[in-house]
Amino acid sequence: MSITVVASLPDGRKVSFPMGTSIGTMLASTMKFTLPLVAAVKDNEMVPLSYVPDRDVTLEAVDTASSEGMRIYQRSLCFVLVTAVRELYPTARLVIDHSVPNGGFYCELMHSKPLSMCELANIESRMREIVALDEPITCEILSQHAAREVFAKQGFQDKVALLKYDPAVTVPVYTLRGICDSFYGLLTERTGQLRWFSLRPSSSGFILFVPPPHTPTELPPEYEHNKIMRVFHEYGEWLRILNLQDISSLNRAVDQNNIREVILISEAFHEKHISQLADEITAKRNVRIVLIAGPSSSGKTTFARRLSIQLRVNGTKPYALGLDDYFVDRERTPRDENGEYNYEAFEALDAGLFNDQIKGLIEGKEVILRHYDFISGRGYWGKPVLLPRDAILIIEGIHGLNPRLLSEEVRAQTFSIYTSALTQLNIDDHNRVPTSDSRLLRRIVRDSQFRGYTAQDTLARWASVRRGEEQHIFPFQENADAMFNSALAYELAVLKPFAEPLLNALPSSNPNCREARRLLDLLHWVQPCSADYVPDNSLLREFIGGSILEDFSFSLPET
Repeated sequence: MSITVVASLPDGRKVSFPMGTSIGTMLASTMKFTLPLVAAVKDNEMVPLSYVPDRDVTLEAVDTASSEGMRIYQRSLCFVLVTAVRELYPTARLVIDHSVPNGGFYCELMHSKPLSMCELANIESRMREIVALDEPITCEILSQHAAREVFAKQGFQDKVALLKYDPAVTVPVYTLRGICDSFYGLLTERTGQLRWFSLRPSSSGFILFVPPPHTPTELPPEYEHNKIMRVFHEYGEWLRILNLQDISSLNRAVDQNNIREVILISEAFHEKHISQLADEITAKRNVRIVLIAGPSSSGKTTFARRLSIQLRVNGTKPYALGLDDYFVDRERTPRDENGEYNYEAFEALDAGLFNDQIKGLIEGKEVILRHYDFISGRGYWGKPVLLPRDAILIIEGIHGLNPRLLSEEVRAQTFSIYTSALTQLNIDDHNRVPTSDSRLLRRIVRDSQFRGYTAQDTLARWASVRRGEEQHIFPFQENADAMFNSALAYELAVLKPFAEPLLNALPSSNPNCREARRLLDLLHWVQPCSADYVPDNSLLREFIGGSILEDFSFSLPET
């Protein structure tokens, strides 16, 4: 029997260690780290630093500069918050609700008056005490029955309800200072690394500010994005009307055959909001252009078409114009740091030509529109068109909210809308579903249905897509005149049967397998629902197929 373990490191070195050495010790003795080391990747599997391998391994360190490492940091910090609140307010129900722009989470003590500045300061002080003491966070694997007993004793009824839908025999339960909780992913093994955070009041709750991965030791600016926060709170009210608090309540709706009611009311919320937006646009007599922007897989295309129909109901004539038709010829497209064409850069658009043509159209001039051939990578001229006097241009694209897109003269006649899937239906009180995960699952399903891409293809592109959103969309979201939340409370249940086989197809050796497993772990908690109940004009049909709005648009009249 071997008495050593050989660790293969990312720089090509192979280092031997005595059998029984933990992975954390192996990494600490072979590398220097300037950021908190929170976990390791062993043979393409995420493991805690205390893991002791019994055979040769391939190792990679995970620190807080990576998205995986920052998720561990954030989950661990949430547990510190749960513990601090539990110690100071033993009967309070803390909900860690949704993310906020720039880095942080909106939290609330339910059925309680808002915390005073003094009370919030006490919670932050207790959190800093827990961090300063470098308390251990332990993990124990309990039986289903034992875990339910532990959570019931602590009053975590949301976790008790959720475990009814868990087919697993055992449950990992974390403990910090005698408080037990479940988190779906690794936590740090001690609290001493969790130094960067702050608490600030917000609305009826407060925000836990945390660092983003690109600045893991710096907190984001402490200000609120008022428009997007209002959207989150509005969606919370919708969920209360639907009697949905978390995924276990969605599962209950599926089990009790109430899911059709949930679907119909969710779709009615969408239709009502789209109708209200159309009324707002129509009431502004000077609006000739509607710009729609949002991150990937927000359902912008279906939203634009449904908005066009509502505008038509109001007596206006909406016409679609594609921002993608104004890409510069491929050889003029800027390149990213890897030398690849960067189609998401603002400079990839011929903004000057776009402005000239838009200005000509709204002035009632005949315009020969430009089109773009994605195969050849070159623009070409179409037929002349004329915009009727009572018409509105509907333009959807990544740069729709960028103030550089339109001249001040043209922008004065514009109404802009930011749309994104701002989900608020979390796993339980302390485990949120990132808004980007809903969009990623949508995209995986859509890419497979309509573009011939595998889940591996979509996952490999996702980091680049997210960087583009951070650079070109999120900084301008508060510029929008209005926002539309494209999330549907029931969508995870419908997406699950589509997404699971695609994610399960990734082999364990694939570099994106960890991300696929993370998404599978999320879907693990969700009861599936048939797509047959989804209306054929639903925004979700853009991703699962069967949309009556596919290829529908009001085209500009040719002269």
